[in-house]
Parts: sequence; C-alpha cells; structure tokens
Amino acid sequence: MSYKKSTFIVELIGIAIAILFLVPFYFVLVNSVKSFPEILVNAASFPNKVLFSNFSKVWGLINFPKAFLNSLLVTVTSIVGIVVISSMAAWKLVRTPNKLSQILFIIFVSSMVIPFQTVMIPLLKLSGTLGLINSIHGIVIMYFGFGVSLSLFLFHGFIKTVPTEIEEAARIDGCSEFGVFWRIVFPILKPITATVIILNTLWIWNDYLLPLLVLQNPDLRTIPLATSALFAQYQKQWDMGLAALVLGIVPIIAFFLFLQKHIIKGVQAGSIK
Repeated sequence: MSYKKSTFIVELIGIAIAILFLVPFYFVLVNSVKSFPEILVNAASFPNKVLFSNFSKVWGLINFPKAFLNSLLVTVTSIVGIVVISSMAAWKLVRTPNKLSQILFIIFVSSMVIPFQTVMIPLLKLSGTLGLINSIHGIVIMYFGFGVSLSLFLFHGFIKTVPTEIEEAARIDGCSEFGVFWRIVFPILKPITATVIILNTLWIWNDYLLPLLVLQNPDLRTIPLATSALFAQYQKQWDMGLAALVLGIVPIIAFFLFLQKHIIKGVQAGSIK
C-alpha cells in the first residue's frame, strides 16, 4: 500500500490534536516543580530550578496519605458494589425476557439522562434524614445509585452475546443459579467488567461535587477536596496546588495503563461477537 498525501495530512492533524490535548498536562507538570513567584512570571516556561520539594511540602500540608486512603476506600468500595449489582441485575434482566424486564431496563437507561443538579437538593435532604452525611458508607451508597445505570447498560449489551447453552449445561450438572452466574457467566464478562471498572474509577476518583456536598468533615476529605483547599478565595497556592494535582493523578494514570489492554480486548470481543 502506497503512502498517500491524504494519509500524511490526516496524521499531521492527529498529531496536532494530540499535542493540543497534552498542553494542560504540560502546564500542570512543569509548574508543579516551580516556585510560586516563577509561576506568576511565566507559567509556560521551563523551571529555572526544579523544586521537587513542592511534593514533600504538599504531602504534609494537605495530609495526602489520609486523603489518598479516603479516596481509595470510597473508590474501591463503590466499584465493587457497582460491578456486583449491575452485572447480576443485567444478567437477570437478559435471561428473563418479559415485559417487566423491558420496563426496568428502560427505567435504568432513562435515569442516565437526568442531570445530577436536578436531584442534588432532594438527595441531600434525604441523606440528612437517613444519616448518610459525613460518612464513607453514605457516599458509597450514593455512588451505587448513580453508577449502576450505565454499568448495567454495558453489561446488558455484553451478556446478550453470551450463549445460553453453557448456562444450561451447568444447571444440568447441578449448579445453582448463584453458581451459574459466578462460576460460568461472570468470568466470561471479564473484558466488559474491566471497562466498567476503569470508567467508574475515573469518575469516582476525580469527582468533586458529590464529596463536597456529603463529606463535610475534614478527616473524610478525598484528594480533590484536599487539593481544593489550596485554592482559597483570597489566596491561591499554585505551586502547592499543582503539586497536589500531580500526586492525585499519578495513581489513576497508573491504574488506567494497567487496565487499558483489558479495555481494548473488551471492545474487540464485543465487536467480534
């Protein structure tokens, strides 16, 4: 195949778009190792002196280990619940093809188009009544509610491609319904499960608004909340704030790179099936 001029132009456009998307990362990384006066003078230049001490300072300034553990606990617990609930519900809806299942599926899918702002105030009032404010389990339950719809939609589409013969064979061998799902069906869902995990992890780890409303206790602050404390109304500590941002995004980038091959496999498997 000859290398065409149109291909070259398309590649140049792709490279330009990629550079455009990488510009914010450049500003964050470069300014995270600068002093505050140097950032104010020229935020786009390379640092005259690299200050890795910014990371050690912000580590104690925002109590990063505590914020990291809070974010990790909220994210992991929420992801486990979302995967378990949505996968089992999707399997049951697919394997019970009746009118009720169709109505329930439509309700779940329809809820995805409802903006969070429309339910924010009623949610806070109900959460206060149930004692879910200022608690890790409270915000985790809320993430269950907001995350299940999309996850169920993704699982629902994938499960429809899974042959029912393998489930029937397991039942003939004496496997219970619980065993059929967890021993036979769920391992087959590994590609789409990885996709669900990474999508929800990116959302929950970086979420700011819901933790801001629910986790009012400083000891329960997640990384986005702890970082926002460096940007007050009258003073913005850009050197510390950008260093905190780098510390916060490094774990999620590592997690994404670890699971990206599973996401690609999930897309390929779904398209082939």
